[in-house]
Amino acid sequence: MSNLMNTYLRLPVTFARGEGVWLWDEEGKRYLDALAGVAVCGLGHCHPALAKALCDQAGTLIHTSNLYHIRKQEQLGTRLTALSGMDNAFFCNSGAEANEAAIKLARLYGHGKNIDLPTIIVMEKSFHGRTMATLTASGNRKVQAGFEPLLTGFARVPYNDLEAVAQVAEHNKNVVAILVEPYQGEGGVNVPQANYLQGLRHLCNQNGWLLMLDEVQCGIGRTGNWFAFQYSGITPDVVTLAKGLGSGVPIGACLAKGIAANVFKPGNHASTFGGNPLACSAALTTLEVIEKEDLLRNAMEVGDFMRSLFKAQLADLPEVIEIRGQGLMIGIELSKPCGELVKEALKKGLLINVTSDKVVRLLPPLVIQRSEAEQVVNILSPIVKEFLAA
Repeated sequence: MSNLMNTYLRLPVTFARGEGVWLWDEEGKRYLDALAGVAVCGLGHCHPALAKALCDQAGTLIHTSNLYHIRKQEQLGTRLTALSGMDNAFFCNSGAEANEAAIKLARLYGHGKNIDLPTIIVMEKSFHGRTMATLTASGNRKVQAGFEPLLTGFARVPYNDLEAVAQVAEHNKNVVAILVEPYQGEGGVNVPQANYLQGLRHLCNQNGWLLMLDEVQCGIGRTGNWFAFQYSGITPDVVTLAKGLGSGVPIGACLAKGIAANVFKPGNHASTFGGNPLACSAALTTLEVIEKEDLLRNAMEVGDFMRSLFKAQLADLPEVIEIRGQGLMIGIELSKPCGELVKEALKKGLLINVTSDKVVRLLPPLVIQRSEAEQVVNILSPIVKEFLAA
């Protein structure tokens, strides 16, 4: 019997240890992890460089406060802004908190322009977190149900629809920002159309809005670039990060550029634990290992390899709607709800996820090798075929 609140439908397994892309349960059974803690463990499990950095930092200093300078936080801010082309960073503990910071920044920006009811355009099928502001921003009725009244100040449009955004611009003069995932994760691993982000950037420039990109799931090498927006050639005003940034140690970040970088002033926003020495050590080590081990290239090449193998085995099935993604962010959309595949894969020693009811989602560690990727495909494809044939 557990004394935990009933907030998760947990699978019947408890993991005892991990190494690379593998996990072992308490009975010693081995599992191939194609989920990476939902895009968190990019370096795999127990990477020696990360383990050493955490031990060293824990033996030196874990936490002080943002009332004082934190050297590793400053180093991490410098590193992330250099990689992203942004100007500055605010550190927190999660993706929801990073998005909360972005929403507050946009509202403060709007009030600075004498807009009394600042509005943020958000997308259908989006997911931005479970705080009151971020679940309101999310385009998922399931996460909102029961938590009304929701917040005001959001206008929702379909993802990948520039015309819908332009229509809002024409009729709503309170808009101050767009908040969008470059690649939607929870919504079904949805890929942006060509020129979508460029079109959003143009609309923001035309109207004096902030372009705010939620890269909590698709950032930090997941798609084969440091940031997913780098495929489009544009520069956003705000970028939010978390998940893969700390390789399992909680840390989030809200990066800003230009006019957005100067919105917050002392007292406007804060975080007790945000950017403490331990979390920043984890993030700095994560970035260092990704660069040293060329994991951006690996994510791109192995991700392409996996999608090609899945297409060879599954694409001819009429019930397979689409196999899509970028880098190691892969979605296989089926014609019917397929949540039961998660338990079937678990029985075969494979960790996967199903999102948006009908999309098998794979988010393996960035360190996954071709041989391991091939094992994922060879375990999962027969399970999918058997499910569809039933």
